[in-house]
Amino acid sequence: MKRFSKSRRKEALRKVTEHLTDVVKPDTPAATDLAVYLELISYDEKNFIHQENEPLENLLSKCEMSRNNWLNIDGLADKTVIDRVADKFDLHFLLIEDVLNVEHQPKTDEYDDYLFLTLKMLYRIKEDQIDYEHISFVLGKNFLLSFQEKEGDLFSGVRSRIKNDNGIIRKRGTDYLLYRLVDSIVDGYYSILENIGEKVENLEDNITSNPTVQDFQQIQKLRKEFIYLRRVVYPLREAINKIIKNENGFIEERNEKYFSDVYDHIIHLIDSLDTYKDLTSTLMDLYMNTINYKMNEVMKLLTIITTIFIPLTFIAGVYGMNFHNMPELSTRYGYFWVLGAMGFIFILMIFYFRYKKWF
Repeated sequence: MKRFSKSRRKEALRKVTEHLTDVVKPDTPAATDLAVYLELISYDEKNFIHQENEPLENLLSKCEMSRNNWLNIDGLADKTVIDRVADKFDLHFLLIEDVLNVEHQPKTDEYDDYLFLTLKMLYRIKEDQIDYEHISFVLGKNFLLSFQEKEGDLFSGVRSRIKNDNGIIRKRGTDYLLYRLVDSIVDGYYSILENIGEKVENLEDNITSNPTVQDFQQIQKLRKEFIYLRRVVYPLREAINKIIKNENGFIEERNEKYFSDVYDHIIHLIDSLDTYKDLTSTLMDLYMNTINYKMNEVMKLLTIITTIFIPLTFIAGVYGMNFHNMPELSTRYGYFWVLGAMGFIFILMIFYFRYKKWF
């Protein structure tokens, strides 16, 4: 890959970041003046250093390449910090463009000295909405950079493993650390899908018993969520597959099996996502069928009532005519005979409809 001089690369990076300031959505944290949170975890089998909330230069000075270094950056608002990190690790300006573009789909790019992976992190549901976050990783020799859209993640368990030296994480390189972080993100996908599955089941019960407009709106909302999830998960499959191929040797051979396991999880997620998507379509059909059934029941009841009162209305209409030559008008008990006939017709029709099992 062609190399750029530092001056050219910095100038190009400046233009890219200025351009992205205009294209980032105004309601995303990347477009606000949120403070950048910096964190460095440097470790090997015997040593562990955890520094946070310190100036960037102090953290960069503590990145000893004889150890594994994980530099985590929460918040993409401060371009000066991004520029300084890019200068320190000689990052390509196209890579920085992908880091700052929070609408980018998951993908993997290979450069001469590092591997780039960007994806979406789904880790909580807030006010019935899934919280999406753009996150990017840069894997190099003995260093891993993570750029998060905003503060907060799923990596507390990984940090604890490194600190307490649980498992083999401190005996492996940064490629194994990348696996741990990506695996945590994929596990978060499972939690979101389980939550959506519960919503689908609850909706099915509600629709079967008493469908409402709110249920219809909820189905529409779920369909939109599934569309976005497909855009997130499907490209991630190809991104992880590219890491597994490992053409430039960024992943140690002994760690390739772990990424293969993540790939299998993503395939299972895709299958589950397709299943839930089909169930949501079925819910829409169930909702429409239930509404139509209830409407038909109402129409049937109204039809029965109308049918019963048609002969009664006819009799009342006949004897409501103002003709002088109507013999029944002079009958002493004619009024009661007519009422009795009308009652008899009413009861007869009720029994007939019951016999036909119309209600």
